[in-house]
Amino acid sequence: MIITTQSGQQFDTNQDLTPAERHVLQKLVLWESMASSIQEFREKKRAALATGWNNSGPVEQGPALKKILVDLETKIALRVKGS
Repeated sequence: MIITTQSGQQFDTNQDLTPAERHVLQKLVLWESMASSIQEFREKKRAALATGWNNSGPVEQGPALKKILVDLETKIALRVKGS
């Protein structure tokens, strides 16, 4: 899957993320639309990174995942602000 941030930066999740990072991202993409605040999203992010893939343990965020998650937080902030 190709993800394009609001700044136009593109990431290929198959090449730029580890399998564990992809798993976490899948969960958090769903939470992007459901989170009622950035704080709620950050808690879900913390839990997903701590739990890992199939309870395998913590997932270390690489540079690509960090940028994608910052972009998701920005989208949430814009959505919540517009509500």
